[in-house]
Amino acid sequence: MTLESAITFFIAIFIFGITPGPGVFAIIAKSISHGVMKTVPLYAGMTCGDIMYLVMACFGLAAIAQQWEMVFIAIRYIGAAYLLYLGWKMWTAPVSIESGQVTENTRKQGWGAALQGFLISSSNPKVVLFYIAFLPTFMDVTVLQGHDIVLAALLAFVALMLGLTLISYSAAQARRLMKSDRAMKRMNQGAGSIMVGAGAFLALRG
Repeated sequence: MTLESAITFFIAIFIFGITPGPGVFAIIAKSISHGVMKTVPLYAGMTCGDIMYLVMACFGLAAIAQQWEMVFIAIRYIGAAYLLYLGWKMWTAPVSIESGQVTENTRKQGWGAALQGFLISSSNPKVVLFYIAFLPTFMDVTVLQGHDIVLAALLAFVALMLGLTLISYSAAQARRLMKSDRAMKRMNQGAGSIMVGAGAFLALRG
C-alpha cells in the first residue's frame, strides 16, 4: 500500500464508519443519554467487529462467513433484543440534574456496551463481502503480507474510532442544553426511542 492509497483508504473507511445505520443510531442515543466517555466502549466494540471482518477479508474467508449465515442471524437478533432492552432502560431511567447521569456500575456497563457494539457490527456477514470488494482498490490482495494486514487494520481502527468519536461528541452536546429534570427525562426518552429504532432496524434488515 502506497502513501497515497493509504490516505485514500483511511478517508474511505472514515466515511464508511459514519454512514447512518443501527450502530450509529445506537451511538447517538447512548451519547445523548450518558455522554461521550461512557459511549466509548460501545463504538470500540463496533470497531473491533469491523476489524475482524477486515482481517477475514484479507485472508479470503468470505466463504466461511456465508456458511455461518445462521450463526450471524442469531447474533443479529440477540443484538437487536439488547438494543430494545437498552431503549426501554433509557426511557424509564430516573434522572438528576445534579449528577447528570443515571446510577450504574461503570465497569459492568462498559463491558456490556463493548459486547453490544461487537454484536451490532459482527451481526452482518455482508460487511466481509464489502471489504473483499473494497480492499483490491487500495492494495494488491494477491501478495498481501502480515505487515500489510496490520497496517490496513490499524488505519481502519483509527479512522473508525475517529469518525464514531465525532458522532458521539456531537450528540453529547445536546445534553448541555438540558436545564431541568423534566428536560433531562424527555432527552432520555428521546434517546431511548432512537435506541429502540436502532434495535428494530437491526432485527428487520435483510
